[in-house]
Amino acid sequence: MSRYLFALGGLSFRRRRLVLGTWLAVLIGVAVAFVGFRGEPSDNFTIPGTESQRAVEQLQQRLPAFAGAQTQITFAAPPGRLLADPTIAPAIDRAVASLARVPDIAAAAGPTQTRQVAPDGQVGLGTVQWRAPIGEVTDASLDRLEAAMKPVQDAGVRVEYAGSVFPGYKVDVPHLPEIIGIAAAFLILLVTFGAIVAAGLPILTASIGVGIGALGIFVVAAFVDMPSASLSLALMLGLSCGIDYALFILNRYRNNLLLLMPRQEAAALAVGTAGGSVVFAALTVVIALCGLAIVGIPFLTYMGLAAAVSVLIAMLIALTLLPALFGFAGGRVASFIEPPLQPGRPKQVAQVAAYTPHRTLGAAWARFVVRFRAPLLVGGAAALVVIGLPALGLHLGLPSGASQPESNTSRQAYDLTAEHLGPGFNGPLLVVADLTRATDPRAAATLAANLSREDGVAVAAPAGGDDRTAVIQVIPTSGPNDTATADLVTTIRADRDEIEGNTGATFLVGGNTASNIDTSAKLSAALPVFLIVVVGLAFVLLTIAFRAALVPLTSIAGFLLSVFAALGVQVAVFQWGWGASLLGITPGETISFLPIIVLAIIFGLSSDYEVFVVSRIREQLGHGDDATTAVRHGVGLSARVVTAAALIMFGVFIAFVAGSDPIIKSVGLTLAVGVFLDAFVVRLTLIPAVMAMLGDRMWKHPAWFDRFVPDLDIEGTALEAKHSPPVPVA
Repeated sequence: MSRYLFALGGLSFRRRRLVLGTWLAVLIGVAVAFVGFRGEPSDNFTIPGTESQRAVEQLQQRLPAFAGAQTQITFAAPPGRLLADPTIAPAIDRAVASLARVPDIAAAAGPTQTRQVAPDGQVGLGTVQWRAPIGEVTDASLDRLEAAMKPVQDAGVRVEYAGSVFPGYKVDVPHLPEIIGIAAAFLILLVTFGAIVAAGLPILTASIGVGIGALGIFVVAAFVDMPSASLSLALMLGLSCGIDYALFILNRYRNNLLLLMPRQEAAALAVGTAGGSVVFAALTVVIALCGLAIVGIPFLTYMGLAAAVSVLIAMLIALTLLPALFGFAGGRVASFIEPPLQPGRPKQVAQVAAYTPHRTLGAAWARFVVRFRAPLLVGGAAALVVIGLPALGLHLGLPSGASQPESNTSRQAYDLTAEHLGPGFNGPLLVVADLTRATDPRAAATLAANLSREDGVAVAAPAGGDDRTAVIQVIPTSGPNDTATADLVTTIRADRDEIEGNTGATFLVGGNTASNIDTSAKLSAALPVFLIVVVGLAFVLLTIAFRAALVPLTSIAGFLLSVFAALGVQVAVFQWGWGASLLGITPGETISFLPIIVLAIIFGLSSDYEVFVVSRIREQLGHGDDATTAVRHGVGLSARVVTAAALIMFGVFIAFVAGSDPIIKSVGLTLAVGVFLDAFVVRLTLIPAVMAMLGDRMWKHPAWFDRFVPDLDIEGTALEAKHSPPVPVA
């Protein structure tokens, strides 16, 4: 493989104008498609195979008016007054009646019609049923809803919104995190290379890749329901992986130039050696992200595919556009901000790394790890286990109003409703009854009465329908993300025969709350299958790459420790509230799809660092070092660039905590912690310690291995031996 990458790097360097023009043409082409076909990522998602999804499909066929999105309006009377006040009740009724003129609204009801008024008479609930699903309710219609409530607010009534859609429910993807991430990455690269041009090239190439990926998501959104979170995830991974992949190749190219190698040969050799590691690292990330399709939930599939394409673009740009830009940059890539040998001034850190790698902090750390490998292995593993202990209390759910900041209208509505009516009114269940074979003319009322007798049900009453289908609203006594509510859904479904009785009717339990519960259950069930398939494929890939079974086994064990620790921090912060006020976080539940996304991404990124560190160790073995010395030299040579890559990745992820969306906050923080621990504790400490302890046994493989498994030489050892001498180490 290294031969082909060598040829690709050399060709890209020679035909740099063509390569640059091609990538710019791709960017312009996607931009034109964006202008012509632009779609908007949405929050529409289906959960195939679940009862809640079957309930939605039944409503779509028989009662389309009840199949769309819903808005819950919370009305709170001024202090000392009641909603039934003669000056308040008519204003609310008129405002609700005016909603019939909004084309997208199928039905609307105020507290007078819903009869959902608090015992103290100060707070009541209204509902708005939309004709369209969540992602198709227009901003103009939401603006008209808000405008219709203005006279009520003028009368002194407080109006707050909740539900699947409401005014202001959309969360704009913030640009501040990308700006912070890029600024942090540039500073890290500037310290790493000591040169402005060298620091700027990875930023430039990654930005082009992110631009193509982000615009492409909007184009695809015109044809399929792309989840809104896919854009943030693609930006996170496209930016961080794009910078990291360019960093590894640039570091090799720069060192080749400092060894006085001709520029074209230096570029080709950099792609032929470091490029192999980039290819395998990117493939592991892509495999892990595509593995999200195993779950069988479309929005996760699209999210994973969008992020995988972004990573693939980052890899292709690093292998082609970056060497082309080497040709345009000339010798400035290998220059330092200050002269390297200025009298009386010590060398910069970047110069020390380039000319005397054995004197770097990375080399000192490698020697320390090899010397104290046993206590570091035990202590590091124990620390990760302790950090991860809170993960044993993981409670999954999807965000409700309680998860939002106190300034958010859905949080205000949630608190008012929970305080005055009860927490269950924030997450009603929607029971869809099929009456086509009913023998009881009052089947809907009978079902509602039977449901109301279930433990954990506060109220159950028919909410509409016709002679074929009835909709029954069930109000739990517990909140939407309470485990008692999930237990109630399970109990109602288990007691189905008893509840249906002799009515001849059948029912399905649906609604947003039941859908969230079904989503969490399906994700939990799919997690073991996901792990087996994705980890199995990556095991095969890493075994082929390094031709040794123990390398992928230790890599997977380290990854599991990293994920366990990252989820422990997630639970401590987002569920227990440790440091939540400092981060602007409202403690609640762990997002139900977060564990599987974190598993996919951290597994892919941990494999990245495994490839970059272990390939350098294996390269030193090819230069004649014994196993222990190879660990010391390989880690010393790779520590600096892996540290820079990990800090860049950490900076990009942690910057997303600055946003307002609790989903993006939780994903950003968990990934940042996972990458940091995996890079510095696992890949630069535990793995080298294990390899130093096992010595030559780490690289053993069966005799049949040489006959059936090709030697891809991802390190480019043979190629480097042909074109340049090994880098001197001591």
